[in-house]
Amino acid sequence: MESVIDRPAKDQLEYFIDEHRDALQHCLDGLTEEQARRSLVASKTTLLGLVKHVTFVEKVWFDEAVTGRSRAEIGIPETPDESFVLADDDTVESVQRAHREACEDARRATASLELTDLLPGNRRGPLSLRFVYLHVLRELAQHCGHADILREQILAHGPAAE
Repeated sequence: MESVIDRPAKDQLEYFIDEHRDALQHCLDGLTEEQARRSLVASKTTLLGLVKHVTFVEKVWFDEAVTGRSRAEIGIPETPDESFVLADDDTVESVQRAHREACEDARRATASLELTDLLPGNRRGPLSLRFVYLHVLRELAQHCGHADILREQILAHGPAAE
């Protein structure tokens, strides 16, 4: 069986992006709806909001950047801060499903691309797929750290009193 070390660079980047996607997807597993929405920091960051935000990240970098479609056309907020805001009907199941779908869409959008291909739709101008992969990997890794700390705190405090 071929090791990730022996794979081409694109495959290596996708492997690590998928590893972080998976960690964020599962950071909500086993939590109640209240725990997933629990706010432990001064910002809008909650575990549920964090997964909703990384869904936004997937769509910005693998839909907007690849296709050039506007955020309005895609149906996502204009700013990253807005992407953390939870609607009343956001649930663990619905947010995880949206995240899975965004990740699947991202994989399809980049399947035929090479790392040197330029993606035309970024607000800064065309960027290579390599740059986008590295940016997304950095952002997902950062958010995995946030999720680890939030989940640890939530589990330490247990479920909320009903």
